[in-house]
Parts: sequence; structure tokens; C-alpha cells
Amino acid sequence: MYDSISLFSGAMGLDLGLEKAGITFKLCQDFDLSCYETMLVNNRPGMTGDIRKIKSGTILEKAHLKKGEAFLLCGGPPCQPFSTAGKRLGINDPRGSLFMDYVRMVDETRPRFFVFENVKGLTSISVDEGGAPGGVLEIIITELEKLGYSTVYSLLDAVYYGVPQFRERMIIIGSRDHEDIFLPEPSHFQRHQNPDMRWKTLESTILDLEDQPGPCMHFSEDRLKYLRMVPEGGNWRDLPPEIQPIAMGGAWKSGGGKVGFYRRLAYNQPSPTIVTSPVQKATMMCHPTKDRPLSVKEYARIQQFPEDWIITGTITNKYRQIGNAVPIGLAEAVGKAVIATANGDSTVKTKRTRGTSIHNHFFHSEGGNQYGN
Repeated sequence: MYDSISLFSGAMGLDLGLEKAGITFKLCQDFDLSCYETMLVNNRPGMTGDIRKIKSGTILEKAHLKKGEAFLLCGGPPCQPFSTAGKRLGINDPRGSLFMDYVRMVDETRPRFFVFENVKGLTSISVDEGGAPGGVLEIIITELEKLGYSTVYSLLDAVYYGVPQFRERMIIIGSRDHEDIFLPEPSHFQRHQNPDMRWKTLESTILDLEDQPGPCMHFSEDRLKYLRMVPEGGNWRDLPPEIQPIAMGGAWKSGGGKVGFYRRLAYNQPSPTIVTSPVQKATMMCHPTKDRPLSVKEYARIQQFPEDWIITGTITNKYRQIGNAVPIGLAEAVGKAVIATANGDSTVKTKRTRGTSIHNHFFHSEGGNQYGN
């Protein structure tokens, strides 16, 4: 009923979340051989190859679907050119053009719905002088709407969907038949009377792995000597003032908050955004109480991969695959929103509007946004 296709599937975080919502994938695709091997070892119908050279007919044939039959097409073209942490080459990076191959596949397969996901940086990248006017996000939305799809889009933070991690992703949902699509409503909050609906913390997620973490990268001794001085939840700013310039080196005089330098996580909070390597100087992810980075298994727990899900490749590849994934709880919420739209049961229809002012006060009184924070 919900037979779908996944492109740029990676370690399949997006796919697994959508599967939890009830969506079935007839085909998953990725250029990266490590990701392809991850699909196969977990018994998923995978294919590999450069999306720029793959014809939509091949995708449909391998998925055993005809044009217009797919319930959903999902995927996130490689995000590096739009990342806020990289060189921000944006649309001038050749990988930035891969979103047009996603658009091409939507056009040529004509799914009932599509889900496009990408990094937060997508919202702030403008096309350089001489290119098309506007920002990259606006161009993507325009191209998708040219295909006759209605769209809704926004940045969604995974922590509001039961994920033990602050992680913002740009989500675009499209409808071919102009159905009443919507973005998923938050299910978890910083403050709530029901403990099950509060933000998930690292302690509730990885505490049992403290002494048996499994495969793990290591910090150099030079970095460890400073990390040992940092308390739980702290970073380089918690080092003695006279030591800070020595520990930071060339970054000492650079701008920005530099919050990832000598960062030790806190058990009583959600994790910061998982990165593709926990040992890089500017994006360290040191365990709350142990003098080591988070392990591969801890990474997978924070991203909510099933315990029996196998990530293939070298330890570097495993961190990268997990670090690039969409958190499963966020993906599941997106999938449920799409299915609710398809079923036409997402809204309780009533003439009564009592309580609306209270509801609005609750969501806007703290911080001025829909999440109350």
C-alpha cells in the first residue's frame, strides 16, 4: 500500500524511521559502497551507482513499480556543500547539483508524495553573483513546485520528536495530488508533566554502555591532557585561563563560539548534533565521564538505530555513515504525517474552537516559537 523508493539512502536512518511509520521500500540507492553494503547486510533491496547516470526507468524496474505508482520518493542529496561547518561552496560545488537529479527523479517517477531532507545550512546559502537569483532553498522549492507538486517545508529539530539529540534538518514534503500535507507536530518538550514526553537525555540513552562501549576512536594524549581538566557538560572555556591559549593553539584568536573544542558531553542533557568524527579538534564529542570519544554503538544509540542494525566498513566509515544519518525518531514523525495525510485523518474536524488562545499561549510564551523554547 505504501510502496516507496529511497535515493541517497546512506546508512538508512531516514528509511528506517519511515518504515517504523508503516512505509515499505521497494528499492534503496546510494553511490557510497559502504552504505550499499550496509543495505545488503541488513537485507534491504539496494542498488549503487552515480545518480547522475542512473535512468528513472532503471529505478522503477528494480523497484517493480510503474511511473506514478510509488507512494513516496525520499532522499537527501549529499549535504557537504551546504553544511555550516564546511567551506560553504554551496551550489558552485559539483555535489550541489545533485539536488537537480533528485528533482529529475521526482519528475520522472511521479510519486504521490516526496520527502526531501537536508542540513540546516541549506537555508542560508545564496547563489553567487552571475547565477540564478535567490537562495538555494528557494531554487529547490521552485524546481519542485514546477513539477506540479504542493510543498510544505521547515527546519525541524529532532529533539522535539523523542530523539536524544539537538539536530536540525530541513524537511520538504511534497504532494502530487495537492493533498493537505503538513509537517509533523512536536511530541517531546523541554518541560512537560509527563516524563515520557520530555526531551530524551544521554543518560537514558547510553549509560549502560559506559564500561562496554564497543569499537571506539581515541583521542591523542595531547588532547586528553586538556580534556581531563574539563568537567561534564563543559568545553575549552572551563580550562584554566592560562592554559586556554596553549590548548587552543591557532584557534585561540579565531572568531565564533568554538563550542566544540575540548567538549565533554553531559548525561543530563540531549546530545549536541552528532558529527561524522568525534575526535576532530573543533567538534570533539567526549564521553560525559570517560576520557574517550563516544563509541560507534553510542553514536548509533543517539541516532536511534536498532540494536541489531549492522553498519559496515572501517571504523571511520561507520562513524561517518551514522553521523550523516537522519535520526530515526524524526523520520518516523515525518512518515506518520505523510500517512495521516494520505488517510485523510490528520485533523479532528469540529466547529468548536475553545481553548485555542490557551494553546497558543502555551506554545508561544517561552521564546516566541512553536516549540516554546
